[in-house]
Amino acid sequence: MKIFSKAAGLGLICAAASLAQEINHFTFDLGFGFINPVGSTGRQLNEGWNFNGGVGANFNQWLGAKLNLGYDSFGISSGTLNTIGVPDGSVSMFTVTLDPVVHLTPNGHFDVYVTGGGGLFRQQQTFTQPSSAVVPGYDPFFGFYPATIPVNQVLGSYSVNKPGIDAGMGIAVGTKWHGKIFAEAKYKRMFDGNFHTDYVPVTVGFRW
Repeated sequence: MKIFSKAAGLGLICAAASLAQEINHFTFDLGFGFINPVGSTGRQLNEGWNFNGGVGANFNQWLGAKLNLGYDSFGISSGTLNTIGVPDGSVSMFTVTLDPVVHLTPNGHFDVYVTGGGGLFRQQQTFTQPSSAVVPGYDPFFGFYPATIPVNQVLGSYSVNKPGIDAGMGIAVGTKWHGKIFAEAKYKRMFDGNFHTDYVPVTVGFRW
């Protein structure tokens, strides 16, 4: 009986150790994708692109948390440019958020999860117009010569730091490289007094 009890205890210890090994306690990821501005923001900005990275910890198979860094870039709609009276421009957002992550199917082949949190949003508005610049060029026969290239001349730039929130969900699939390919969509909002910037970035990437 003692031998059976010891064997059962050893089996439980091995099973617990095996389960612990299946959980990656530390995680980080990189991804990129596109952005769709929504609400009143969608009437002022065009679709854009995003690049994101994150690092975090998994407390158990159900719950984790991540520190996410994001860069989101938009074009400005033609109607907004005409109203302002400038030829071209862009808006970029740099975000730093702390986001809890809840895994809904931790034991499934597809890891479905929800996430959301908040942090600091930095918005940069830049207005430009087409221009040209003279730079040195080189030709093997003629040597150095002045060359004219097209550039964007900055007419004005404005930045502001404000709090913001995000919430969304995603799905991750395991690979043979001991990581996961993931796809997620989030709703992001930056608060600016009585105004706010709303958009939905969709990101695809790799998580280790």
